[in-house]
Amino acid sequence: MKAQKSQQFAAFILFFLLTFSLASGTVFADDKANDHQNTVPTEKTFDPGEFVMHHVSDAFEWHIATFGETHVSIPLPIILHSENSGWHCFWSSKFHHGESTYKNFRIAHHGENAGKIEEVNEQGEVIGLPIDLSITKAVAGAMFSVVLLLWIFLSVAKRSQQNPDQAPRGIQNLVEPIILFIRDEVAKPAIGEHKYEKFMPFLLTLFFFILINNFMGLIPIFPFGANVTGNIAVTMVLALFTFSVTNLKANKHYWKEIYNPDVPWWLKFPIPLMPIVELSGVITKPFVLMVRLFANMMAGHMIVTVFISLIFIFAQLMGPVAGFAISPVSMAFSVFILLLDILVSFIQAYVFTLLSALYFGMANSEHH
Repeated sequence: MKAQKSQQFAAFILFFLLTFSLASGTVFADDKANDHQNTVPTEKTFDPGEFVMHHVSDAFEWHIATFGETHVSIPLPIILHSENSGWHCFWSSKFHHGESTYKNFRIAHHGENAGKIEEVNEQGEVIGLPIDLSITKAVAGAMFSVVLLLWIFLSVAKRSQQNPDQAPRGIQNLVEPIILFIRDEVAKPAIGEHKYEKFMPFLLTLFFFILINNFMGLIPIFPFGANVTGNIAVTMVLALFTFSVTNLKANKHYWKEIYNPDVPWWLKFPIPLMPIVELSGVITKPFVLMVRLFANMMAGHMIVTVFISLIFIFAQLMGPVAGFAISPVSMAFSVFILLLDILVSFIQAYVFTLLSALYFGMANSEHH
């Protein structure tokens, strides 16, 4: 019992230190980057808004840590197509952390193009935005999660085939109950006993992809830490997959209830009120899926960074002693929110999968 408590305490301290190192590393990186941009060294004041957005937004490189004047980061591929000069492929390290121009391209830090790659002329004037197909941090994180999922499930499937009569163990013992839960508590009740099987591969892929990316976003060390499900472009693609499967696999009764529902005639003529309402529901359902997952995962990361930024706000306003004094409270709340995010990660993966299954069931229901 004492050994178990010691392990739990050590895990808590490690989690605490990793969280603090993530926050401090990001702040120091911001300070150094701004020092390089100034020709005359000036005192840099802490900007909470910039710190929070820097942490939760996507990036063209994978920043790991900062040691003094040295930035440790992994460059990512920049793939651009310009109307003026065609295709360009190079590493993001050519931008030197966003401070320089390379091949007439630069990362905008201010204005309406902030966070995007601009094309400029020899005088430094913006002449347009190229088509950007770069591998950003969110894309790289999603790719890594796919590789991790393939490794997990291929190894589990191989072990299950080799030992079909043995009780599951290891990671197989963790994965199988979740698969059975999705089948028995989500797919069957929502879609139906005789129709759920063809949707199971999609539902399982959806659930585990969201779940593993939710968890990876909570671990502040490479190759984790990418806020994949907190990126609205990712959640939009997931919602569009659900939208596509729902409408491509829908039966005739589903479309009849949209365009010619069984309601009094005056709700359809002369103004097709009910068809408009039903058709708007087809569009709003994936929109709600997209926003719910994005908002919940983004909010968790933002709350943690806001609590951490309180340390530097107090230090800036009342001196280093005040920042040191508030740090235990700030870090305690940050760790609490991170632990709460573990529960939220499960819930959001479950809700997204459950609602997708409900949409599939409504699209394949029979007329009663």
